Amino acid sequence: MDIKKEIDNYNASEIEYLEGLEGVRKRPAMYIGSTNVYGLHHLVWEIVDNAVDESLNGFGNKITVIIRNDGSITVQDEGRGIPVDIHKKTKMPAVQLIFTTLHSGGKFNEQAYKSSAGLHGVGSAVTNALSLFCDVTVYKNGNINHIRFENGGKLKTPLEILGKTLKHGTTVTFKPDPKIFSTVEFKWDMIYNHLQESAFLLKKVRFILKDERTNNEAEFYYENGLKEYIETLNQSKLTLGPVIDFNDVVGQISIELAFQYCLNEYNETIYSYVNNVRTRDGGTHESGFKTGITKAVNDFAETNSLLRGKAKLEGSDIREGLTAIISLRMPESILEFEGQTKGKLGTQQALSAVSNLIYTKFTYYLNENKEFAVSLIKKCIDSQNARLAARKAKEEVRNKKKKETIILSDKLTPAQSKDYELNELFIVEGDSAGGSAKKGRNPKYQAILPLRGKPLNTDSITLDKLLKNEEIATIINTIGAGYGQNFDVKNAHYGKIIIMTDADTDGAHIQILLLTFFYHYMRPLITAGKVYVAVPPLYRVYKGTGKDFTYQYAWNDEDLAKAKEKIGRGYLVNRYKGLGEMNPAQLKESTMDPSHRLLLKVGIDDPLSVDKEIAILMGKDTLLRKKWVEENINFNQEDKFMKEVFK
Repeated sequence: MDIKKEIDNYNASEIEYLEGLEGVRKRPAMYIGSTNVYGLHHLVWEIVDNAVDESLNGFGNKITVIIRNDGSITVQDEGRGIPVDIHKKTKMPAVQLIFTTLHSGGKFNEQAYKSSAGLHGVGSAVTNALSLFCDVTVYKNGNINHIRFENGGKLKTPLEILGKTLKHGTTVTFKPDPKIFSTVEFKWDMIYNHLQESAFLLKKVRFILKDERTNNEAEFYYENGLKEYIETLNQSKLTLGPVIDFNDVVGQISIELAFQYCLNEYNETIYSYVNNVRTRDGGTHESGFKTGITKAVNDFAETNSLLRGKAKLEGSDIREGLTAIISLRMPESILEFEGQTKGKLGTQQALSAVSNLIYTKFTYYLNENKEFAVSLIKKCIDSQNARLAARKAKEEVRNKKKKETIILSDKLTPAQSKDYELNELFIVEGDSAGGSAKKGRNPKYQAILPLRGKPLNTDSITLDKLLKNEEIATIINTIGAGYGQNFDVKNAHYGKIIIMTDADTDGAHIQILLLTFFYHYMRPLITAGKVYVAVPPLYRVYKGTGKDFTYQYAWNDEDLAKAKEKIGRGYLVNRYKGLGEMNPAQLKESTMDPSHRLLLKVGIDDPLSVDKEIAILMGKDTLLRKKWVEENINFNQEDKFMKEVFK
């Protein structure tokens, strides 16, 4: 290669300039994260957030979302209406500027919005860019103003006045472009949960959801906001005392808090928000909450001589079984996030503001509610005792250099490596599949733990019953990081926990049972992205023998059709009904080998949905479960999978 020639050829002609919204269409994931179902719904959140920002700033108390029959979706608000007058610098209507230009809008200063969910001014324009059409109607200044864009944000109908009105607000209807997204089907449940969450955070604002495809309708309106959010999250749990809620304005920061303690719960559940945007990675407001509540409980315990000579309670002792929601609102001028996303709040003022608020108000509450306070301190001391006992037991094991007798050595085939982060634990359904997995694994990094039968449903059981279950106890000891409040993800012996089951209803049930256990007793494994579900192929298409032998795996019917076409005439098909039907080589290359396998990472995208659905599907209330099945499952001839699941 002539390197000098290659260097000389790199000039201005090699630089591609993308005008307007072309860059969004070429690299959509840069703006919406992905082009799968989550990216699709991100378009909806962008428009809904604009409506929410109006209500957040006191303009309008009703937001309506309508899923249309033609695949489009409509978002209506009763706010001030997007400005329609001419923008002086660009000489175009402001509404056109907002929908066709990145980094334009009213959220870069505090004149139009005291606080807002949008920081970057790209939401409306990105939604427009990734849609077949985007139709905007603005009710403002007595006029019905209309503008329409098509084919990725190109102006189709310039701003026009359609008539007179007494209404105010904005209606946006758009239809996602199927050339951009892997799916353009809006999911009722995803939109339902997002609007319900928004309604909890924006008390006294009505959210309405309609689906023309199914005639479903839902309405959310909460007088007490976060308090009702906590009540919904804890509806199936045994609680200690009522929901406690505080609010105040500290400087430029508006703070709302709500929390409640649950009995027989070993995780802390804290969800935090800033300007209605979930801060998934926490930040200064969560740190302030933890500091303040720890100090308040310890000070009360010491003042009232409730620790009985014991050491101060640690924060984890106090937060065991706690469900809390923290919601802050603040202007853009002091709003800081860490990293590239809005996942972690960095505003330092929030630390002291939240800490002082929770300390002052919770201290007063404890003194005014002595019976609850004493019960809470007792619960915290029990947690402290369990933590210290677990630490002592762990030290004894280390000192004796032997494992606890509860570990059944004939079950686990361990990995050879001591580099825990690289190690993988496959929890495998059945001894037959376990045998194939042992032969097909990479012994250096992959460990195999076969299950015998279905695991215990751990949603509503006592800790004693949990630890007496052989399968669960073996999993706990194999992972090696404890359980419940004492679980420490840093001590996990594996960087990946992979659930590997048959691709049938029994396999799906085992997956759900294991995920319920991890959610209740090892939740940090999930939030750290260490829990996966293996996806074995359903088919192998093959033909020929010897050197002419060729084959291809297929994971669904679409893959199967492509595999048949690729293999060509004369093909044969293996239909795998279970992992045990694969020989070790097939299981290895299709499901276990990192260079070929397909894994689904388990995450908690929507806490409200997860808590609610686990309580319904895994809880003891059979009538609630029956109602959910009747409302959500279609048993017609076309719905083959669900027909099999519930037959």
